[in-house]
Amino acid sequence: MAPRTPLDLERHGVRLALAAIGLLVLVAGVVRLAEGDGAPDPTVTEAAPRAGEILLPDVAPPPRSRRGGVVGTQRRGVFDDGRFLVAYYGTAGTGALGVLGETGPEVMHERLRRAARPFERAGRKVQLVYELIVTIADRTPGKDRSYSHDIDPALVKRYVEAARRHGALLLLDLQPGHERFPDVAKRWKWALTEPHVGLALDPEWRMRHAVPGHVIGSVRAHEVNRTARWLSQLTKRHGLPEKLFVLHQFRTSMIQKIHRIGPRAHLAMVQHVDGFGTPRQKRATYHAVARPDQFTMGFKLFYDEDVRRMGPADVAALRPRVRFVSFQ
Repeated sequence: MAPRTPLDLERHGVRLALAAIGLLVLVAGVVRLAEGDGAPDPTVTEAAPRAGEILLPDVAPPPRSRRGGVVGTQRRGVFDDGRFLVAYYGTAGTGALGVLGETGPEVMHERLRRAARPFERAGRKVQLVYELIVTIADRTPGKDRSYSHDIDPALVKRYVEAARRHGALLLLDLQPGHERFPDVAKRWKWALTEPHVGLALDPEWRMRHAVPGHVIGSVRAHEVNRTARWLSQLTKRHGLPEKLFVLHQFRTSMIQKIHRIGPRAHLAMVQHVDGFGTPRQKRATYHAVARPDQFTMGFKLFYDEDVRRMGPADVAALRPRVRFVSFQ
């Protein structure tokens, strides 16, 4: 099992530096660097197959009343009917942090449909997901000393509306820097009250004192539980269908006392195993951190960083079984 090395960090930093000029137009100081904490841990990779041209049918979110609640008593679960999720990951307006932002929402959606097509199986529906980084970790503290910033809400609204229009799910991804996940999540309440919008936490970018990009961050179980409880209560209060709640992880140290994270009503709890490398490294990381008794399992595939990218058959062969794949 191969941990992230200084060379990995340097190569990753170079890639992001090349995109810095375009990124500064939209967001200041955005970084996506891997950091070493001294713990020997394998690295996971992401693979994206070149999909066919056949487009998948989408599943529309339930209708809403004027007061914001879901019409009727439908409480469809995210993974009901054996549903398999496929996502594009990134932030708005730039491809530096992932494929989602390389184009506008409409073109991105068509590309995602094609990428998802090979994951369709007889009797299994594929649900499309946009994973949008809405709070981004920074190398500089900023005026509020948080080492993170929110992207323009108007950009987020574009993806909220595009996901609704196409029957996709939207996942708001948080890289909070020195802030706490519950505090950041509450700033996005206006979007999370939409029936098709869920939440993803990225502990790699949850720092206590360090500067993002210098060490790999981590989060304690009680902070995850506080965030999940708030989102569960919000979902219940607004009569919304079950929401995605995703935890990103590629090292065991990233989520402290993970066994204390409990299930939550109204939330589909997903452990999403990230990282990049060879298929062997990715499998090793997956097996090292996966906790299928607690979570539904997710897996990330990288277009650029993966070596010999894994395809749908490789993902299908993983045990414990994967139900959610994202492309970065």
